Amino acid sequence: MIKIEGLRKKYGEFTAVDRLSFDIFENEIFGLLGPNGAGKTTTISIICGLLTSSEGKITFGSNQGKDPKSLIGYCPQENIFYPRLTCLEQLLFMGQMYGLTSKTVKAKAIEVLTLMGLEDKMNVRANNLSGGMKRRLNICMALIHNPEILILDEPESGLDPQSRILVRDFIKVIGKEKTVILTTHNMDEADRLCDRVAIIDHGKLLLLDTPQNLKKTVGEGDILELVLENCADDVINQFAENVALLSMNIKINAESVWIKHANIIEKLPAIKNLAEKNGLTISEIKLRENTLEDVFIHLTGRNLRQ
Repeated sequence: MIKIEGLRKKYGEFTAVDRLSFDIFENEIFGLLGPNGAGKTTTISIICGLLTSSEGKITFGSNQGKDPKSLIGYCPQENIFYPRLTCLEQLLFMGQMYGLTSKTVKAKAIEVLTLMGLEDKMNVRANNLSGGMKRRLNICMALIHNPEILILDEPESGLDPQSRILVRDFIKVIGKEKTVILTTHNMDEADRLCDRVAIIDHGKLLLLDTPQNLKKTVGEGDILELVLENCADDVINQFAENVALLSMNIKINAESVWIKHANIIEKLPAIKNLAEKNGLTISEIKLRENTLEDVFIHLTGRNLRQ
C-alpha cells in the first residue's frame, strides 16, 4: 500500500528523519513506535503530505492517478474540531470538503458516529463533549471520506477504559478492510493490535517485524522481577555477581532486579537462596514473558526524552 524509500527530513543541521525505508502492506495494522523526538510525527506528516521531504520518496500502491491525500484519513495527536458545530455538522462539513454529496456524507456520518458510540451525541456541540468523546469524534472525522489508509496518532490518548476498549475493537475491525498506521506509547496496545511494528529513534529505523518476533530479539525465556526493599548497592551488586555465575542474564537498578533465563521457574529456589545469603530484602516477586516494552527499552534506553 505504501512504499517509503530513503526518506529524509532536515531542518538546517538537524535531521529529524534519517533515510527511512520500509513498506506498509495493504490491510495491515502497522505500528510506528519510538521515544519523544524520534521522528514519528515528522514521518507521518510527510506521508500525509503536510510536509515535504528533503530526500527520498513515498509511493502509494493503490493511487491510480488519484490525489494521495484523498487516500488518507488522519487523526492527529491533538484533537482538532470546530467547537460551535455539532458532531453531525462537523462530519457533514468535512465530507463536503472531500467532494461528497449531501446524501452520501450524511449516511456516512451517521455510520461512523454509531461506530464510535456517538450516535446519541449527533446534535451536541463539540465543545460540550467529554475528552474521550472529542477523541472519538476526531477519529470519525478521519473516516468520513472512507479513506483506504487510516493514520491514528496516539488514538487512545485521554480515553477512559471503556472508550479504550471501544477504540481498540474498532481498530481491529477496520484493520481488516483498510491499512492502519498507528503511533502509540502504549506498548501493550501495540502488541495487541499491530500486525507489524517499526521502532525508530533519532529518525532511523532500528527494527521492523511482528510483535512476536521483536520480543525474541531480547532473548529466549521469561523474566523474573524482584522488587527490592531498602537494599544497599554493594549487597545488590554481590547478589548480581552470584546470579551471573549461574549463567543467567541479570539487570539491576536501585529498586528492582530483572533475571532472564529459559527455565527461570526451575531456577527460582536457587535465586531465593542466593538472595537470603546475600542479605537481599525482597518485597515482591513477579514472573512475566518478554514484552514489546522490553524491546523498546533495550533499543532506545531508559533516559527520559523531552
